[in-house]
Amino acid sequence: MIDYIERPLYIDRLKPFIGKSLIKVLTGQRRVGKSYLLMQLRDLVIKQSPNTQIIYINKELHEFSSIGNSDDLFRYLKENVKENSKVALFIDEIQDIQSFEVTLRDLVTRGNFDIYCTGSNANLLSSELATFLSGRYIEIKVFGLSYTEFLLFYKLHDSVDTFQDYLNVGGLPYLINLDPDIQIAYEYLTSIYNTILLKDIVARFKVRNIKFLENLVAFLADNVGSIVSSKKISDYLKSQKLNISTQVVIDYLGYLEASFLIFKVKRTGIEGKKIFEIGEKYYFEDIGIRNAIVGYRTSDIHKILENVVCLHLRMAGYSVTVGLEGKKEIDFIAQKAGEKIYVQVAYMLTNEETIKREYGNLLEIPDNFPKYVVTMDELTEISTHKGIQRMHVRDFCLKMV
Repeated sequence: MIDYIERPLYIDRLKPFIGKSLIKVLTGQRRVGKSYLLMQLRDLVIKQSPNTQIIYINKELHEFSSIGNSDDLFRYLKENVKENSKVALFIDEIQDIQSFEVTLRDLVTRGNFDIYCTGSNANLLSSELATFLSGRYIEIKVFGLSYTEFLLFYKLHDSVDTFQDYLNVGGLPYLINLDPDIQIAYEYLTSIYNTILLKDIVARFKVRNIKFLENLVAFLADNVGSIVSSKKISDYLKSQKLNISTQVVIDYLGYLEASFLIFKVKRTGIEGKKIFEIGEKYYFEDIGIRNAIVGYRTSDIHKILENVVCLHLRMAGYSVTVGLEGKKEIDFIAQKAGEKIYVQVAYMLTNEETIKREYGNLLEIPDNFPKYVVTMDELTEISTHKGIQRMHVRDFCLKMV
């Protein structure tokens, strides 16, 4: 067995489905740890059912390069599956097998296959594929390390300095194997970014205008947490002497989302009755990659905090939108299992105007769901003002799960 640090945040969600005739799909950005989770699941299956035959296919290894499509996969399994056996099938980076869903649908109907797979493309379970495999799969989104996991992986205690490190380098697990020097971390993160750009976007979507793609990513990195639209991006690029149509911007944004480099947060009415189709916020799946692209600047601290808080909410299983009512904005409305929380993010509450803005919008919300103001102010303890909890962002990232 390979040594690894367990991540119960995901394993506990998957345990109820081990041994069941459902396809378990782990999706997420490259290098967030999907392969190691697959290994943990394999070891759990071996422990719980030692007579189960294990078949492990890793599409990043040359020995499996001959499995290029659904027919190849079926042929490989026919040659390697023992007769009348219970089989646990693990496939890493399954999107590299063309039409894989045809074989998986066949296998899951046989009843003796326990199937697990990973993918680094959000279109892995597109609407058409989801329909084809309807009722036969569950999807678990995997992220980089949460702050709690960051402390566990690095064997650190929570402190101002450790949280600053997290804001700097983000949560890609492999960083624990590198020298702690920030420049070395950024070189690694830049290499991951280039791999995503070239392999997951340029090659997969046959992108020709690589320079524009890089400019678009840089624009999004500079505008984390700002309301943007494809037209606004197109207009900005025109000001930079790049004449790019709005439709091309929309297409390229879709490619960046599909590769899990960025994610989009839509705006809704604060009471959730309206969805705004024009203008949304974009955040990075890993804040370290964002910093490696444009650099870590203290002037960007509010953007970075927003990104980290939004990521934390998604890691905790919340669906997240930006609340908007007239000129009033709530940074995040997060919902899970019928529950809802409201979150405002502020770097420092240094003056009356800032305090009034951050608390005022929350106080006008006419329901009793929990409301939070999250800041970097060094408070001795969590405080409450008119029912609104004020928390340090470190406490929020440690306790709100």
